[in-house]
Amino acid sequence: MPTLNNPRAIPHTDSYRGDVSDSLITTVDELLVHYPTEPVKNSLLKELDELSDGYRALIEASPFCLVATTGEGGLDVSPRGDGPGFVTVRDRSTLELPDRRGNNRLDTLRNVIADPRVGLIFLIPGVEECVRVRGTAVISVEPELLERHAVKGIRPTSVLVVTVAKVYFQCARAIKRSRLWDPESRVERSTLPTAGRLTEEAGGFTRVEREAYDAALDERQRATLY
Repeated sequence: MPTLNNPRAIPHTDSYRGDVSDSLITTVDELLVHYPTEPVKNSLLKELDELSDGYRALIEASPFCLVATTGEGGLDVSPRGDGPGFVTVRDRSTLELPDRRGNNRLDTLRNVIADPRVGLIFLIPGVEECVRVRGTAVISVEPELLERHAVKGIRPTSVLVVTVAKVYFQCARAIKRSRLWDPESRVERSTLPTAGRLTEEAGGFTRVEREAYDAALDERQRATLY
């Protein structure tokens, strides 16, 4: 049986096969058979094509967002976080998202070069609604823009400038169901695999290397946030 200490016991299975093909939805007509109810009226009425004062307030209160992009390697979602308001509302149609120090994979930025379409979800601790933004992005290295987003005298390497096409809030059901902000839902980190362990499973570390990596990781990350 699969266990935390024996992850390789997880069985490998192929994608859906022909024996379940009758259960797959492959057209919009089939989809609507299973979802026959019209969209909730407010779910359509709440959508805007620019940032209102209310959405500006929510985005400026957010310390965390997810950025979805697409490119040659497929779809990707990447987390971004800093102090509340780290994503700047330049005007009603424009957001500025600084690219802080990271692992230099550049998945998001490579994707934006290939396809400028982006999606963002903003989370605010303690608030059960999320803010969703769709639009397009460009990567700027304009010196004055980088300077405006400097923290502790350190500039981001670039800034993602997002032109907003649609903005709307996501209702609270997902956060309520997940109890995401409930202190009693917090998971003890030591009960789950470490970053080094996951890298070891991918073949990137020996056990000794994994242990050394995990031992130094928190201090190294805190020292290199910017």
